[in-house]
Amino acid sequence: MSFSRAKAPTRVPPPRGDASNVSASADNVSSFPAAPAGYDAITTLTTHADRLQSELDKLAGQIDQLHAQLRQAQKLASLGATAAVIAHEFNNLFTPIVAYARHALDTNDVPLMQRALEKTLAQVEVMRNMSDRIIGLAKQGDSAIKAVNVAQIATNAVECLCRDLGRDNITLQIQIDPTLAVRANEGSLLQVLFNLVINARQAMLGRRGRLTIDAAARNGRVQINVRDTGCGIPPENLERIFEPFFTTKTGADKPDRRGLGLGLAICRDMIEELNGTIRVTSEVNVGTTFTIDLPQAE
Repeated sequence: MSFSRAKAPTRVPPPRGDASNVSASADNVSSFPAAPAGYDAITTLTTHADRLQSELDKLAGQIDQLHAQLRQAQKLASLGATAAVIAHEFNNLFTPIVAYARHALDTNDVPLMQRALEKTLAQVEVMRNMSDRIIGLAKQGDSAIKAVNVAQIATNAVECLCRDLGRDNITLQIQIDPTLAVRANEGSLLQVLFNLVINARQAMLGRRGRLTIDAAARNGRVQINVRDTGCGIPPENLERIFEPFFTTKTGADKPDRRGLGLGLAICRDMIEELNGTIRVTSEVNVGTTFTIDLPQAE
């Protein structure tokens, strides 16, 4: 099949008449509506761009606000996971108070009443310290980056459990130079270590274990290790451990053994904001080590 070249269109001459008629006809055929008076394309585009940027800034602010709310929710969820433990500890502290008071009243023994009051004051002081630690962890802190003492923050993280780990057959070892410091946000680092301590305890419940927190400085960086001798993490789960909402503890029978799957994802996010990294190594039935790398404070 062959194709022939299309013929050029025949030019139609304009109608005869005076020049004004020809000009008017041409205007009617080929002209577009005139731009409104004062129209400036560049100004209009700039206005739209500014409006779009304003909307984007507003959305970015809302995302930051949601991010902060999510972190706070995870912090409260971590405290909720230990609520049963805290309630049990409070009950243990109340028991001797009640026993002393009843015995002293029943026997009308004044010296025993004095000892009961002393015991009550001592136990209430312990409970008040527990409450102060929990309130300090739950409240929103400032975002200042400063020198943070690693040994102190590790001790605080363990104390926020409000429980003697020895009652769970877990031996605690904190092996950190008392002068070692990192550049970090104190509240963020406390939340991260608290989450890791909770995870370590949960991994060792029901078996004798050892929780070790150590740290060392090298080349201007500090590595903080949280080690447990718990059940370990299977290889197929290890690759997903930092994914949001990934958890293997949804079916636990007790509140302090459950997880939401947000803790480690938020931990990584917070550590990366501090110019650091977090990684994990684990072996089933041997244990797990989380390693945090942060800048050393001068």
